[in-house]
Amino acid sequence: MNKEAIYQYLKRHGVAFEVNEHQAVFNMGELDSVDLAHPEWNAKNLFIRDDKKRHYYLISVKGDKRVDLKTFRKRYGLRALSFASENDLLTIMGLTPGSVTPLGLLNDADCKVHFYLDAEFVGNLIGVHPNDNTATVWLNADTLVNLIKAHGNDVDIVELNG
Repeated sequence: MNKEAIYQYLKRHGVAFEVNEHQAVFNMGELDSVDLAHPEWNAKNLFIRDDKKRHYYLISVKGDKRVDLKTFRKRYGLRALSFASENDLLTIMGLTPGSVTPLGLLNDADCKVHFYLDAEFVGNLIGVHPNDNTATVWLNADTLVNLIKAHGNDVDIVELNG
């Protein structure tokens, strides 16, 4: 799904959302120069894989947090982790670098990506790209989790200190 298809999907599912259109951003530093409606609820998204390239994970944390992959892997009993390739990102979630988002999981036809969401978002807004880095969509994080679970991907809410 592209950006417009995401908007239509959210509308069809009765999801309340707000959109900030902006210039393309490729990292959190570039996002600082964008005027966002709710910058305190912006998410940073990491698409990672294990060392055998058998398991893929999307970790979404508050934008100001850092994720230590070694600590994360130990806490959740995973194999060694590293960032997935651009090819894996495109093949599995139909996304390009800079556009990584939980909404990309809706393109994960085989539901092979396990989603980890920072518990700080629960009950609050979350700001994510609509599969395109020229906009940020604000929606309730609990609603986002329900959409992803309904799609079939595994979801865990986790405490991430950053």
